[in-house]
This record gives sequence, C-alpha cells and structure tokens, in this order.
Amino acid sequence: MTSDLLLPVLHAAAKVVLSRPALAEKGHDVERFAADNREMLLDALVKVPELRGRVRAELRIRRDQPDAQALATLVLADDDEVVRAALRLSEHLVRESRTQQVRLRRHQEKLSELRSRLERANGRHEHTLTGLRTTSAALADADKRAEELDIQVSALQRRLGDPRTAASSLLAALQGHSATEPAALLERAAGAAGISSLELVTAIQAIVSPPQEIAGDRVSVVRERALRVTPLGGDTEIGGSCVLVEAGGTRLLVDAGLRPGDPARPPRDIDRALTGPIDAAVVTHAHTDHCGYIPALVERFPGLRVIATPATVQLMPAMWADSAKLMIRRERTYRQWGADGATALYGRAAVEEAAQRCEEVPYGRPRQVGEVTLELFPAGHILGAAGVVVRAGDQRVAISGDISGFNQRTVDGYQIPESAREADLLVLESTCCAETHGPRDGRVNDLVKAVGDIHAAGGRVLIPAFALGRAQEIALILQDRLPHVPVLLDGMAADVAAAFERVTADGPAPLRIFQGSVSRADRPADLDRFASGVVITTSGMMTGGPAVQWAARILPEPNGALFLSGYQDEESGGARLLRLAEDGAASLTLDDNGVERKVPIRARIEMMRLSAHADKRGLLDIADEVAAREVMLVHGFSARQREFAKILSVRRHSPVASGVWGEQRQR
Repeated sequence: MTSDLLLPVLHAAAKVVLSRPALAEKGHDVERFAADNREMLLDALVKVPELRGRVRAELRIRRDQPDAQALATLVLADDDEVVRAALRLSEHLVRESRTQQVRLRRHQEKLSELRSRLERANGRHEHTLTGLRTTSAALADADKRAEELDIQVSALQRRLGDPRTAASSLLAALQGHSATEPAALLERAAGAAGISSLELVTAIQAIVSPPQEIAGDRVSVVRERALRVTPLGGDTEIGGSCVLVEAGGTRLLVDAGLRPGDPARPPRDIDRALTGPIDAAVVTHAHTDHCGYIPALVERFPGLRVIATPATVQLMPAMWADSAKLMIRRERTYRQWGADGATALYGRAAVEEAAQRCEEVPYGRPRQVGEVTLELFPAGHILGAAGVVVRAGDQRVAISGDISGFNQRTVDGYQIPESAREADLLVLESTCCAETHGPRDGRVNDLVKAVGDIHAAGGRVLIPAFALGRAQEIALILQDRLPHVPVLLDGMAADVAAAFERVTADGPAPLRIFQGSVSRADRPADLDRFASGVVITTSGMMTGGPAVQWAARILPEPNGALFLSGYQDEESGGARLLRLAEDGAASLTLDDNGVERKVPIRARIEMMRLSAHADKRGLLDIADEVAAREVMLVHGFSARQREFAKILSVRRHSPVASGVWGEQRQR
C-alpha cells in the first residue's frame, strides 16, 4: 500500500535514534518504536540534517521497491524544503490510501453481503426447483392414474358396445367362478328361456365364436387337427414369453410379452407368427413380460381375441398404459436429440383397443377358438395367473405359465385340472429350476424380523418391489405380522393395490390392502415427513420411478435399510447397488427426476427374495402331477434347463428340446 512507502525510512530512523546510549539499554523494539513515534521521527528528519545523513547510511531498501526508494531519496535529501515537500506529499498519499482502503473495505463488505444474498437466493431457487420437480412427479402420477382409469372406462364402454366381447363377458358372469357346478344365475336364466343351461351357454358361445358356415353340399378338405407348439420367445431366456400353438387352420398365441431392456422389445421370434392370421392370444397373467406386446398385436390384427381370467383382464390395461407411456417418453427424448431406434411399439389408442378386445374366461370353463378348445386353471404366482390346457381332437398340451404351489396372502397355489393330466406335452416354466428355496415361512420370518429391527431403532425401510404381485404381497405380510409398523405404498404399486381391492371385492376372498397400518404415500410431502416405517414402491429393480427418490433420502441414513425383494437384472440399479454394498462403496449416483445425485451409502442393504415361482422341488411335483408324455422347458436359462432336464429323465419324464413340437405327428 502507499502508506507503507515511508516504513523503510521510519525503521532506519528508529534504529539510529535507539542506538543512542540512553535508549539502547532499554531494549526497544524497532518496529513498535517507529509506529508509536512516527510524528517525532518525521519532525526530527526535517529539523536535523545530520539524522538524515545517518539514516541514509542505515537505510536498506529492496530492489523490487522502486517507489519506496524514490520517496526515501526525497525525504532524506540535503535540502530542507525538498524534505518538507516530500513529507507533505507522503502524508497526502497516506490519506488518499486510507480513503481508498475505507472504500475498498466498504466495497468488500457490500460484495460479501451481495454474495450472501445470492447464496440465499440460490438456496431458495434450488428449493423451489426441487419442490417443482417433486410436485411435477406427483402430478405426473395423478395424471397417470387418471389416464389409466380413463382407458379402463373407455374400454368398458367399447366392450359393452361390441357383441362378441359383451357376449364373452356375459358368459363369464353366467358361468361364475365354479369349475364343477353351473352358477345358479345360469340355471335361472336358462330356465326362464325354456332351454337347458348347456343350450344357453352354446348359444352365447356361438356369438363369441361363430361357427364356420358350410355352403350347400360343397365338399371341404378336412385338415388334420394335430397340435403343433413353437416357442417364439421366453424359452431359453426370461422375458418376451410367447408360444405359438397351431391345429388345423387355427393359430393362437399363449402370451406375448415384452423383453426387458432399453428399449423394451417384442418376443424374439414373433415375426414367425405374423406370417399368417392369429385367431386369439391367451394371456396367462398380467406381468409385462407375458402380456406387454398384446396391444401391438391387436393393432396389427383388429379382430384378435384376447383371452384371460377376469382378474388378468382388469389388471392388464394399467400395465399396458404404463409401458406405452414409457415407450412414448423415450421416443420423444430420442427425437429431441436427433437419435433413431426408439420408436414406441404402441400408444394409447392400441391400449384402449386391446382392453376392448379382452374376453374374460373363468378358471375351469372351456372356451372354443376355431378348431381348438381352451381351459384355464389356477397357477398361483400372482392374482389372476393361469395355466392353459389346449385340446385339439384327442391331443392336449398343458402350458404352465408362471406357476407356484405355495399359498400367498394374495393368491393360493396352483390347481392342476383333470384335463391337464397325462397331456401329450407339458410346457413348463423353469425360472427357478436350479434353486431350492426352502420353507416360505422362513423367508417371510427373515423379512419380518429385519423390518422390525430397523423400525425399533427408529429407522426407515425402503423395499423396491415389482408393482404387480410382489408389492401387495409384502404389504399384506407386514400388515398381518407387524401391525404397529406404518407401511406406505407408492407409485404404481399403490395403483395396482387399489386394483387388487376392486378385482377381489365381489369374490370369495376380498383383499383389503389399504387398511390398518398400510396407506398410500403422499409424495413429495412424505419423502421427508415419513420418519419411521416401511416404504414399498416401484421400480423393483431401481431403474426409475419413486424408488429412486426414496433411495436418495434413505440410503444416507445409518439407521435405515433398503431391502431388494426379487430378481435383479445384471444392468439394473438394484444389482449395481448390491455390488457397491458388497465392495463397501461410500456412495451411489442416482438419477432423481433427471438430476444426477451422488448419494452416500450408510443404510443396511440386503436381498430379501420372496420368489413367486416354484423352485426345483415344486417344478418336479408339477411334472409328476401332470405326468405328460413329454416336457418342454421354457422361461429359464439354457444351462440350468439342461441340468434340470437330466433330473426329469431320471424321474421317467421325457424332456424335449425347446423348438417346434408336433411336426413328426403331422407328417
């Protein structure tokens, strides 16, 4: 600073003065003496030329201080007037420097205040943006629920106006849910018409599937009705399940699911089915990997019949709408960036059309499709899941779909019908053919204990779960076993839970999920307000959805936990989190509504798998009970299937390779 320019002169003058015998003995500090006696030293320099000479001899100024050197030359000059002028100039410079320092300090204080205000404003802005993002997510969820209800209402209106689908619904209602005795309503309706119940069913069935007309005495070529079965997807993989069944001139698909990935894809070999007409698609259950491609098929084949159990018919539109929304959003994003390869497989119009084409068929009630007869039977797994028996002439094929034999809170185990026993072929899922799960109660107890421990310590538990089946099952388990622990259902898991209540309301075992300790999450408020308890939400593999928002808040909590509840694809967020936890990683990067957040990992992380598939022992029991002449394994991994096929052979079953079955018979 300018005020420092005289310091070298003052320090040198102080040394000269302090060197006098009277002062030398007192041990004065030179710098302190110069500061305290500034005016006295300057006055002495003006009045005592000899002092200026001694100071010149004592003075040491560095070469990098030319301004100080120049001022010292003037102050220590021989001419007294020059000295006085130099000191007056120095004092003026000092005053000017001090004024500048005051101004600088004030500017710095103002700048500091402005920075503080800017930080507060940025904080408020970020808080507002966070609130806007979470509110937008909540509005998107509300819009999604409204859209799904709109689709269901629109589909119902269109179904009521279509004679075939209306007749199918009427037939399902008249037949009821009993597989052994006609429903009382059917008997009363037939009696009122003066016909037998069989005749009434036959008449309604003729509306659903009109008999083929025969023109005059024309002789038609009779085609052999031997069954042919061809897996088109989901045979040596999990996802994109699809089986083509042909007999005579009838072609139908059992399932048509999406293969997981980004983007989701059709069944692997679906093009082989698209070379000719398809009479019907039979859907075993509402999981997307079994039903997700149906709207695209309906769009291609406007007259396609979609056959499933009443529960599956009611659950599928929500799953289709969710898939369509994700695909359309992805397509829009790719177009914005000028990228290709993200065309949505279908949109809302196809979802509405597919919902209209659905025909409800209760368990145990045969339904004719062209030259084959179908019968659905309970398969356990999830609400509404069914196996299928397809009959053509004297041949029968039983297709298990996803199947389980143990009772769950949401659904009982499978029930093999007589029509499936000793079938010519059993198409059997093999998801867990290499696993032995042990008693289900033990796995349930492990989950209950872990949740109880976390809640007792005042923590929160996040359970990412599949929206359809797993989420509702866990909610009911906790409702029964830990009624004091609050449980929130969020995202599509909550929407499907509400659908479960509607679907089962008039049945023999209505489900009450939203009662007691279980309620719907109020997001975004509950993200921070819900202090202790369990959150069950989608997606089950942590690839997006509310699970990511909850994880961003719960993972950093040392007394919290995140329990994965099912299969994790190798590239999914859940699998990545498990690997990071095993490696002791300190943080995880999450995509929270388009914003990447680095989240500390302090919570407990574990896999609490509650599979809804039969394990190795369960699959062997099914094979034994059906006792088919041959067994084809699907919905699994080839290496595991080969090992399981060896076990089937030892047990006197006849496993066949996944491929076209029945060609030799037709030759």
